[in-house]
Amino acid sequence: MAFTPARDTEMTTSETGTDRRQRLKALREAALHRPVSASQGFNGRWTRRHWAHASLFATLGVLVAAIVPGFGATSNLQAPMHVQRSSLALALPPLPLARLKGHSGDSWQIVRVERGQTLGAVFEDMDLPASTMHQLLQSVPEDKSVLTRLKPGAELAFDLPVSGELRTFRYDRDDSHRVELAIAGDKVTQKVTVRPTETRTVVISGKVGKSLFRSARKMGLSGSNINTLTDEIFKYDIDFNEDVGADDRFSVVVEQTWREGELLRTGPVLAATFTTGGKLHTGFRFERDGKSEYFTGDGRPLKKSFIRMPIPYARLTSNFGTRKHPVLGRTRMHKGVDYAARTGTPIMAAGDARVVSAGWQGGYGNAVVLDHGRGYSTLYGHMSRIGKIRPGQRIAQGTVIGYVGTTGMSTGPHLHYEFRVNGVHRNPLSITMPPPEPLSGVALAQFRAQTSVALARIQKVENIIYADASEPSPAARKPAKTAKTKA
Repeated sequence: MAFTPARDTEMTTSETGTDRRQRLKALREAALHRPVSASQGFNGRWTRRHWAHASLFATLGVLVAAIVPGFGATSNLQAPMHVQRSSLALALPPLPLARLKGHSGDSWQIVRVERGQTLGAVFEDMDLPASTMHQLLQSVPEDKSVLTRLKPGAELAFDLPVSGELRTFRYDRDDSHRVELAIAGDKVTQKVTVRPTETRTVVISGKVGKSLFRSARKMGLSGSNINTLTDEIFKYDIDFNEDVGADDRFSVVVEQTWREGELLRTGPVLAATFTTGGKLHTGFRFERDGKSEYFTGDGRPLKKSFIRMPIPYARLTSNFGTRKHPVLGRTRMHKGVDYAARTGTPIMAAGDARVVSAGWQGGYGNAVVLDHGRGYSTLYGHMSRIGKIRPGQRIAQGTVIGYVGTTGMSTGPHLHYEFRVNGVHRNPLSITMPPPEPLSGVALAQFRAQTSVALARIQKVENIIYADASEPSPAARKPAKTAKTKA
């Protein structure tokens, strides 16, 4: 078999050593400088890019080692050492000497009575036995009604030591006397302390603002005082829903009772003025025939003799005059007016009166007849039931005399109301109501002497607060302060 040598072998054999070295050098240089792809891997020679990346990573490593504590010494981390700890008991401070010896007054607990809360409930809340409460009540029979009929806001105090047994119980017998009951076994010792009170006559003046009630309460008037203004003194002359503006002002004279710098209560309104729409309204409290009323500055009663509607929130269903009777079916005179309302709606006396009759009265059903004096009388019919009144009794305007019903000749629940003058029926919706009797003689003189003082006080306060009514100062635009004048 003949042997044929390869072409490369022939070339290798024939070329000189110098040519071979040149060829190998060229191949090496070409291999070192050609680009390397990702699939080819690293060829053993670092380029500028490699050196830049290496420098960047080295710098980041140094920074991390410097910033993070202990990063470079992870090999030297050791397990946490368990340090042995010991506790030391400290003695508490000693109890006060008074408590150690059992002296009273070192542990008072004050309780304010809430609405509907009884003395038994208070003792139960304080975790005190009922036997202790009964022991105290038996020791003060004169104050039993005070303790068993607690008023909301009344202050009760308990001196309770560490042992939990009541040592002293304290309460107010009245505004001027405070009682302390000290308990020692079966014995109860009573100590009464006098607490002087002071009564001051003050003038409270201000503007209505956004709300009359809110402004008046903020200045110190009670809710009862505000109701007196709106529902008793000025209700006939001022519509508080429509007529009153934010800049309208009021001034009220009241008596306040103070004790040791604390306001205990505010008395009834003695005098009041209300300026609305540039018109001044006044009202003064004065006692006539043993009854307190409110009068204008010239001595005329503010309360009208009669109210037009003896039933609130009613609907007029039948007027005064000739009509066809709904039950009898024939035309006849309707001697009054009818107001439809729900059964049980209260019916009020139209004015001060004496009860003539109260009971069943033929077609009127359950009916009440009132005599108002000076020839005026009223009748109220078809009641479901009659109020707590009796013939001969004198009642005040607004007293509930019965309740709406449908007794007698009636087709539905309503009030039949009649108004008579000297026995003659008149239309209660159109008749001019008689004016109330004004003060006269000695009573008028006393009234003027009393009201002049109240007016002077009001004017003095208003002159200070409203120095320039036409252009109020910045201080006057703020809620007015309460001005106080001692009686």
